[in-house]
Amino acid sequence: MLQRLSLLLGVFAVMALSNAIVPVLPAFAEGAALQGAIFSAYFFGAFLTVLPAGLASDRIGRVPLIRAGLLLTVASGIAIILFPSGLPMVVARGVEGIAAGLFVSAALAWTNSAEDHEAMSGYFMAALNLGLVVGLLGTGWLDSFAASPLAGVFLFTGIAVAPILMSALLREQSSNTALNANLSGVMRNYIWLYLAAVVLIGVTGAVSALYPEYTGENAALLSIQIGLMNIATIVTILVASRMHVEPVPTIRISAVAMAVAVAGCYVTPWAFPIIGAAAGFVIVASLSFLARTQVRQGVAVGLFNTSTYAGFTLLPFLGGLVAETTSFLASFIVLAIIVASTALTIGRCRCRYRG
Repeated sequence: MLQRLSLLLGVFAVMALSNAIVPVLPAFAEGAALQGAIFSAYFFGAFLTVLPAGLASDRIGRVPLIRAGLLLTVASGIAIILFPSGLPMVVARGVEGIAAGLFVSAALAWTNSAEDHEAMSGYFMAALNLGLVVGLLGTGWLDSFAASPLAGVFLFTGIAVAPILMSALLREQSSNTALNANLSGVMRNYIWLYLAAVVLIGVTGAVSALYPEYTGENAALLSIQIGLMNIATIVTILVASRMHVEPVPTIRISAVAMAVAVAGCYVTPWAFPIIGAAAGFVIVASLSFLARTQVRQGVAVGLFNTSTYAGFTLLPFLGGLVAETTSFLASFIVLAIIVASTALTIGRCRCRYRG
């Protein structure tokens, strides 16, 4: 029980700390360029690390990487507190992203190798999303009472110490029956699943990036509207992880529902919870798919994490480009068509490893 709690509390703290500077970003830098660098450095570090960490976890074990990720997370939080501006903060955020990449890939490989992998991976992803929401809202709330914009960083860095101590009890999952898998083999056999992750997870970032400029609403209302998407994702992850869903049909149905909701964002913000709910089913179904392949989960979930980060990079850029060159309506429609296409392509995947 304490082993699993260390992972759930760990991913909550890692994700909460990653969002702890977002509501107060102007306090750390002047100008959009430096603010953007501070914000993006985290994602750059994570993007570079998630796949190598997944591969390494199959070779040297998950536990050392989990502990290293937690230790680096605390170290990066302390660095942000000591050097809260300029290039040192950019570097600290990059280290924080590297730490998150190490921890998330190794911890997700650990949970997805458990006998009750559907429930455990569901709890893990729910804790991940909860950390993102609490980091964002909690820091904003603390900033209204505290004298320092670093209050959220202090809090979540402190919380991250607890799972470090608890990780002393963490032991490797037995993987004697798992097949060794090379990177090219996994990519070749499950490319359609990873492309679905790029699109179906990445589009949540795309609509979040488009909506503020499209509506011009105030930040408080937008945070609630977009926050409903994250809350819906948490709820459906917890529900779907107990349902033993069939991966391919679930992803196909979710893609259709998400496509309708993405187009619906042009009309109403109530489409956000539908997108979030569908994303929750996609996450659970994708991880269940990968667990059923019986390959070692480090490389499998490493590629999944890389796909989601790629989606968060590519889809918002594409949506913004279409909106800038044509119209917001065209942007929402193009994104909806791309999402709907995954309902067709996902059928090419099979839940078995073909060498």
